[in-house]
Amino acid sequence: MPGSVIVREERAGEVARPVPVRWVWLAAWPVTAVFVLSNAATPLYVLWQRDIGFSRGTLTVIFAFYIVGLLGSLLVSGVASDRFGRKRVLLPALGLALVACAVFATASTVPALVVARLFTGVAVGAVVSAGMAAVTDVAGPARGRLAALLASCAMVFGAGLGPLLAGVLSETLPGPTVTVFAVEAVLLALAVLAVARAPLARPAPGTGAWVRLPRVPRGDGGLLIPGVAVFAPGITATSFVLSLGPSLLSGLLGTTSRVVAGALAFAMFLSATAVQFAVRALSRRVILLAGAASTAAGTLALIAAVRTSSVLALVACALLAGAGQGMGQLGGLSLLNSGVAPRRLAEANAALNVGGYLPAGLLPVSAGYLSDAVGLTTGATVFGVALTALAVAGGVAVLAGGAAGSRRVVLP
Repeated sequence: MPGSVIVREERAGEVARPVPVRWVWLAAWPVTAVFVLSNAATPLYVLWQRDIGFSRGTLTVIFAFYIVGLLGSLLVSGVASDRFGRKRVLLPALGLALVACAVFATASTVPALVVARLFTGVAVGAVVSAGMAAVTDVAGPARGRLAALLASCAMVFGAGLGPLLAGVLSETLPGPTVTVFAVEAVLLALAVLAVARAPLARPAPGTGAWVRLPRVPRGDGGLLIPGVAVFAPGITATSFVLSLGPSLLSGLLGTTSRVVAGALAFAMFLSATAVQFAVRALSRRVILLAGAASTAAGTLALIAAVRTSSVLALVACALLAGAGQGMGQLGGLSLLNSGVAPRRLAEANAALNVGGYLPAGLLPVSAGYLSDAVGLTTGATVFGVALTALAVAGGVAVLAGGAAGSRRVVLP
């Protein structure tokens, strides 16, 4: 059937009927909608800092509670999605994301911001495991590479659209926080409709603990390690720009414009989206090596930006960091889609993201408190040196990863 994906075998963990191609794109929408929420608060922190009053260290702790919620969710959501089905994980996650919108819209204390970020992290954890696996389910085996590209781009595009949308709406419309999260609630409601109607896979029976550190099936470690080694430094770099980028902009430009802060984050994730389309025909090993190199170059640009007060270097840092995350993410997801069985794919996606988000939560928080103690220039420099070393180590891990990294990522 033209324009369709035909999956002939009716097995648990796979879609067992013809699926129009448009559903592959629609299946990616919940990923985009939740990731819009994940970073929508970024340009608004200057407002909350002004009205509530808290330090850069507290800001990174608020940001880190998102990581806490995400990692806690990943311990459960991947396994639950593979056993119960994608919808039974995604629909409650989208409901929790709507609650997070309401808390953000009315937040007037640090604990409220912490709760909102925690709920957001839980929703994102469900989406990066169950949501990305749902895209692969709908696409079917014949379009696994397309599924990896769309799921990855949905994540980074949503992550970039959130701060840009929030920056523009909060500067141009009254009631900035309420307006931003009311619009996001509409996007989430559309995602609920997409999930409710999507032709998702039937759950597969499973054994073992429900709450556990996500992992790939025995023998598939070679599909996970190279992706984690590159994705982790990349997403740590973008997390730093998201959490402390507005402070850097304020110091370098003397501006607290929410549009400028949102535009910087959008440019970073637009870079992450565009680079994935640009490199999709390269081998996975080349994509991962390029991702590691881009992250290393981005952190060196960060050091240059804070030591020379260069806005251009800060922009270069954001673009290179975004490209590094994008290529690490695409390479990691493509490796998993190439060899992990559908019935274990959500848990494998969760494992990739646990490996990525752990340093993304710990290192920026450390950099934030170090910056409070010794100044933003020294704190960012130490962070940049450490992350450059991690990115180089990631490249070395890919080179040592064997043949798994050399399979090609060519879309049909």
